[in-house]
Amino acid sequence: MFNKKYKSYLILLLAIISMLMACKNNPEQKIQKPVVQEEPEGLELSSEQMHAVGIEIDTIAQKNLSAVVKVNGQLAVPPQNKAAVSILSGGIINQINVLEGQEVKKGQILASIKNQELIKMQQDYLAGKNSFTYIKAEYERQKQLKDAGAGTGKFFQLAEANYNTELAKIRAYESQLKQMGIAPVKISSGNIITQFPVLAPIKGTIGHITASTGAFVQPGTSIMEVVDNSKIHCDLTVFEKDLMQVKIGQEVSFQLTNQANQLITGKINGINKSFENESKGVTVHAVINNALNKNLIPGMYVTALISTSHQLVPAVSTEAIVSSNGKDYIFVVLEEHKEQLQFKKIEVKTGVKEQGFVQINPLEKVKRNIKVVVKGAFYLESKLAGSNEE
Repeated sequence: MFNKKYKSYLILLLAIISMLMACKNNPEQKIQKPVVQEEPEGLELSSEQMHAVGIEIDTIAQKNLSAVVKVNGQLAVPPQNKAAVSILSGGIINQINVLEGQEVKKGQILASIKNQELIKMQQDYLAGKNSFTYIKAEYERQKQLKDAGAGTGKFFQLAEANYNTELAKIRAYESQLKQMGIAPVKISSGNIITQFPVLAPIKGTIGHITASTGAFVQPGTSIMEVVDNSKIHCDLTVFEKDLMQVKIGQEVSFQLTNQANQLITGKINGINKSFENESKGVTVHAVINNALNKNLIPGMYVTALISTSHQLVPAVSTEAIVSSNGKDYIFVVLEEHKEQLQFKKIEVKTGVKEQGFVQINPLEKVKRNIKVVVKGAFYLESKLAGSNEE
């Protein structure tokens, strides 16, 4: 019995020695660790986890999004809504009654100008009116004699010519006085006016004032400007490649370049028929719907989106899109159990963006009614990135 037991121990010992010798002869052989299989399709979350981080899922919707042309431009006013305040006769500015930025009405007195020629014009006007009284009386007397057959045609013709000539002079004086803002009836009694008012040609806001009190200004010189912003519009530059898509009546969304939160709507109402300089761009005019009376100033630069067409396209909310390395992705639901959901990230190509939705085109085939993460996709992207780092 002892021999049998000794024999068994000997066999076991030889087996162990044999294994050790094999390991010694193969030094590269290592003991393999157990491999943990990762989920090949992406992430798994429970319903409680989804609710905690605010993840929401829904199907890919069909949205009526509009194709747009993105253009740049600036605000402007029509020529009839912008006026330069000029003077017809030179003189010294006696007083300026307004400030830059002040609202004025049409015909309001903006300034007053002293002018020596104005005094002479009034004197000539009064002298002409006084002499016209005699000429008019002589004309009427000759007319009565002619009608009665007692006078000669020669004297009547001379009286009529003098009457028409002097009447034309008086009408010219009155017209000049009215253009200077002086009512002829006010000086008919002999009240000579030494200065004439400068009147607002349109209603609007006073722009830059270029003159000062006491300065001498030449005839035709502009001393300030008046701008009526109630008819402000937008001049957009559309390049040749997009020109065929733009038509009158299309809707436009404006965004001020220096105020990203201000969105204004409008409509195309005119398209120029010639290119601007060498830019191969055509100016397109759009009226603005400024119902909220936002402070819009001519010269402001804007970025605009012109809606050129509408079509039903697959779309998701902008929150469903995550970007990585210059590519766009969404998370789709692969399997949906009672308490557990499995997600996979797939690449998509994005298109039209409007009203919080973006058109998508998955780059791999997906089921017709597949559900996607429409809110909280950023959390899944962060979790996936953390898993990859581990």
